[in-house]
Amino acid sequence: MEAVAFCPAHITGFFKAHVNQDERILENLGSTGAGFSIKQGVTTSVKINIKNNDKENFQIITKGYKPDKTNISEYVIKEFLKLGEFSNLFFNIEHEITIPVGYGLGSSSAVALSLAFALDKALKTNLDKKIIGQIAHNAEVNCKTGLGDVLASYYGGFEIRDKPGAPGIGHVEKINLEKISIIMICFSPISTNKFIKERLPQINGLGGKMVNQLLKSKDYEHFQDMSLEFAKYVDVMTPRMQKVVDELSQNNIKCGIALFGETIFSMVPKEKEDTVVRILKKFSDGEIIKSELDQIGARILSN
Repeated sequence: MEAVAFCPAHITGFFKAHVNQDERILENLGSTGAGFSIKQGVTTSVKINIKNNDKENFQIITKGYKPDKTNISEYVIKEFLKLGEFSNLFFNIEHEITIPVGYGLGSSSAVALSLAFALDKALKTNLDKKIIGQIAHNAEVNCKTGLGDVLASYYGGFEIRDKPGAPGIGHVEKINLEKISIIMICFSPISTNKFIKERLPQINGLGGKMVNQLLKSKDYEHFQDMSLEFAKYVDVMTPRMQKVVDELSQNNIKCGIALFGETIFSMVPKEKEDTVVRILKKFSDGEIIKSELDQIGARILSN
């Protein structure tokens, strides 16, 4: 029994957290906001065999960029183990991560969602797609690695999340956007959990207004302007990020900030891609990533 699934990386430009402390149902927690999914992400393969006296039910191997912990994968596995009599099985899980971890690119949600899709296929549990998404969403909220990335990367594309929650509960409005290049530069990782805790009142006041504004304009350049404003307001801009922003601005190129990471993104028409890359190459301490929108979202790749 085996399966392979993929989930795109997701970048959030601004958001409002919905984290009512009295809410016990994880599916109802999350965020509204806006962002986009890209072609890179996480590919997860699951191979299931009969257990050979192993104490553990699973092993997790990561290729490419490495996460600090495997707790989000373990949460997803344990949720699937509750769905049937699987105690005699051993799960070989391999995550191939093609985006840096901790830079605001939604790697945790992509790990959770690709694993949930692959496990459902390999175990033949035949869950409704939205239930698969809810398991991944709950893993991310429980492990405090994010709030809205699972909902967004479940659908893919350039999106506005106008109702919080897991797939099937939250709502996404996708904005049609084609022939756009996405170029990013990543400097250093930032702890999502730390930022959400410390900056919540500031985040929510502005994030909620911006969702309503983008629902009216539905414009990717307006989105980048608001992302930059949001990052400055919640005080995540570092001096080197500001230097990149200034250099791009002097060349009439818009950009935004990936939350939360020391990462700047620029969504531009294809013909401006080379100009953006040339500017970003001046900053040798950053890692440049070139991409495009992933319009499909999380999916099974093969049996």
